[in-house]
Amino acid sequence: MEINTRRSFLGKMAAMAAFITGAPKLFSQQTSPAAPPPALAVPGDDRAHRAASHTHDGIYYFSGTGSNDGYPKEDHILVTDPFEKHVTRTMDALKKSVERAGCTMDSIIHAQVFFCLPLADGVPMPTGKARFDAHKAQYDALNKIYRTYFSPGNSPSRACMALEWIPGDSLIEIVGSARVVNTPPATPAGQ
Repeated sequence: MEINTRRSFLGKMAAMAAFITGAPKLFSQQTSPAAPPPALAVPGDDRAHRAASHTHDGIYYFSGTGSNDGYPKEDHILVTDPFEKHVTRTMDALKKSVERAGCTMDSIIHAQVFFCLPLADGVPMPTGKARFDAHKAQYDALNKIYRTYFSPGNSPSRACMALEWIPGDSLIEIVGSARVVNTPPATPAGQ
C-alpha cells in the first residue's frame, strides 16, 4: 500500500472525527502544500510524510508518524521487533517532528494513536480473549512509555484505536495537532 493511500485513509478518519465533533469548519481550512517547504526538508526524512504535515493559523497538524519515519531504510525495524521499541521510536520521531515545526511535546493539543498486533509469517495471531489480552498488554506498554514524553499533567487529549494492520512495518502510528510556541529553527537550503 502506498503512503498516499494511508494518508488518504487517515485523512478520511480525521474528517469523520471532525464532522462528528462539530469541527468541520476547522478541518476544512486545512490544505496540504504541493511540495514540502525547503526549510522543513531534512536528510533521511520521508518527504511525502513531511508534505502531509503542515502548519495553519499557529497549529501544526502532523500526519501519521510511525516507528520507521525519519529513519534510513537500513535502520528500519520489523513488525516482529518488540512493541516497546516501536513505541519509543515513534515517540522519538514525533518529538523531532513537532520540534522542527516550533512546537514542544507539551504543546500537543490532541493525538490519535493507532496500534496493531504483528502480522508476520510464523507469528501466530491470537483469537478471542487472548487477542483482547494482547491488545491490552500493548495499551499498557504504550501508556508506560507515552507518559514519559510529557511534563506531569501535560499529556494531550488522546484516542487509541487497535487496528488490524498499519503500513510501513510499524505497530503504531500517531496523528494529531500541536500549538506552535517557537519560531521553527532555520534549516540550510537544500536539506
